[in-house]
Amino acid sequence: FSWIKENYSGKHVSMPTPFGIEKTDAFIMKLAELFGKPVPESIKQERGRAVDAMTDSHQYIHNKKFAVYGDPDYLLGYVSFLLEMGARPYHILCSRGSKKLSKDIQALLDSSPYGKDGKIYVNKDLWHLRSLVMTDPVDAIIGDTHGKFIAHDAKIPLFRFGFPIFDRVNLHRSPLIGYQGVINMVTTICNKFIDITDETCDDRHFEMMR
Repeated sequence: FSWIKENYSGKHVSMPTPFGIEKTDAFIMKLAELFGKPVPESIKQERGRAVDAMTDSHQYIHNKKFAVYGDPDYLLGYVSFLLEMGARPYHILCSRGSKKLSKDIQALLDSSPYGKDGKIYVNKDLWHLRSLVMTDPVDAIIGDTHGKFIAHDAKIPLFRFGFPIFDRVNLHRSPLIGYQGVINMVTTICNKFIDITDETCDDRHFEMMR
């Protein structure tokens, strides 16, 4: 058995889902290491576009408070991405969590000043999240379709990331992982906040002058 393992099992690693810049960097570098290949120039250029997108639009998401929910892999990705954008993952809920998940998320929160107020709720349901959002408000929610009722009651946007999404079309065609995923999430979130400001402010020429 040991001979078979040594000769045929291959190399393997376990890593977080590549959401955001840092976790995608780690994923790409590990692939380069395992295959003994340099990172292609096309990937480097895609990373540059993602960083540029974040830099150009961070002011629209900076310091915004978010409630996030979903499976563990998604949650770790959402929290990491939000912290990179200077946003505040505030209510973090997983209905199928563990002590390890709580520890991993807490480590992310502790790594950034924007995570200092974040609270983790493991093995709680969306009714619990609704209570949190209604009593301690946030600016938006990130999660799947099932959060639409909370968002409606709280009158805040729901960013439909994750699975399942069955009340909107074609969102499955927009990746969330990798550098292109960073661009897609930044674009979706920031444009929605811009829409809200544009629809509620008195300035008819909002953002018309650059």
